[in-house]
Amino acid sequence: MGYVYDERKVSTLLYQVILRHTPETAQKWLDGQLTAWLQQGAMQQFNLAFSAAPRFLGRAEVELLPEEKATLHPMVLNNYTLDRLFRVWWLLQLPVQDKPAYLRAIENLFLAAEMNEQVALYSALPLLAYPEEWTARTAEGIRSNIGVVLEAIMLDNPYPARYLDEPAWNQLVLKAFFTEKPVHRIVGLDERANLVLARTLIDLAHERWAAGRVVHPLLWRLVAPFIGETNFADIERVWHSEQHAEREAAALACFSSSYNPARELLGKRPEMAEDIATGKLTWETVARRING
Repeated sequence: MGYVYDERKVSTLLYQVILRHTPETAQKWLDGQLTAWLQQGAMQQFNLAFSAAPRFLGRAEVELLPEEKATLHPMVLNNYTLDRLFRVWWLLQLPVQDKPAYLRAIENLFLAAEMNEQVALYSALPLLAYPEEWTARTAEGIRSNIGVVLEAIMLDNPYPARYLDEPAWNQLVLKAFFTEKPVHRIVGLDERANLVLARTLIDLAHERWAAGRVVHPLLWRLVAPFIGETNFADIERVWHSEQHAEREAAALACFSSSYNPARELLGKRPEMAEDIATGKLTWETVARRING
């Protein structure tokens, strides 16, 4: 059928969330759009509903119940507005049996989308049918200079880690560092760590140091599995930083490394090693320190 998950279950859940947040005055519009689509299946009406959602539903933020969040995991609906959630759900109403027609319908929406519509479309990537077909569109989105569009692709979105090839994935992570996004919210950071990305990030660190700029502490999370003779001096530099978050990052990197000098360096701060071993110090706690 094209879906790689229980689409009916997820669609029903999202619809329940939408109904719970839809103002009474907007309920008639919502019912009318769904009825018209089910009875007529006209793409013009479908596209108009997709575009008109903010005008009729509003942009109030939605809240999910714990069990709803668990069902959707690893997709996270942080700071979703009602119109954005409707658009994501609305895409699930498209028939998928005719693959070329389905792909064409989604692609046409991308081509015509304004900023908030792009956000919804990229947010929906984990839920679209034929997921392998959207990698080029995702790579195109990574080249965007619109912050909220980048965040829709990068943050709390399991699609990139699951489907992008290594060059596109590496570009996403690099763009996140360059644009100062909260990189700890990128799904699959550890699983998709690779030597090419680690080397590129080390080059980035050298450039920033040469320019007198700060290096994001979480950069070393992606270097950690590849610590060795050629880059250990960089870890030592971070280890001796005046910034506490950077020292914590160096300790975490050493903890997850199998390189003996890194393990020996960590042994010089047994209190940090203990905090890491007990879960008191993690990459998440470093991220919270950075982001306040």
